[in-house]
Amino acid sequence: MSIFKKAHKSPADIVKSLKSVLHVLFEQQTSGRKMDKAFEDLMKNLASMKLIMCGTDQHEPQSELVAQLSQELYKSEIIDIILKNLSRIDFEGKKDFTQIFNTLARRQIGSRQPTVEFLYKKNILDILVEDTMTQTLL
Repeated sequence: MSIFKKAHKSPADIVKSLKSVLHVLFEQQTSGRKMDKAFEDLMKNLASMKLIMCGTDQHEPQSELVAQLSQELYKSEIIDIILKNLSRIDFEGKKDFTQIFNTLARRQIGSRQPTVEFLYKKNILDILVEDTMTQTLL
């Protein structure tokens, strides 16, 4: 084990970091270097989330970490924020978020599908239609 190896962030840390990055990107009026750094951090956080949710070719996703990340995403309302601003995220970020969202949507605990229940309560279809209408008008 190398002493220089980076420690992996916990799901709670990733979600907290992602929420602060999203605040900078979509709620504050920032530009220049700070905006570039925020987009870079967004991509890193989405990649970390995708690694937890989907695993790699060599390692399967750990169900405990997937459950923790899912719960953090539900509590933080990050799904709503990203969906409302999906058109402002670059192509690679959209691809990562799509894989994360797809994995969340297919997640099943017994006969329950917690993400589907969460999305139903949030009326997610309205959010997606609103974003599409906004893009059409621009």
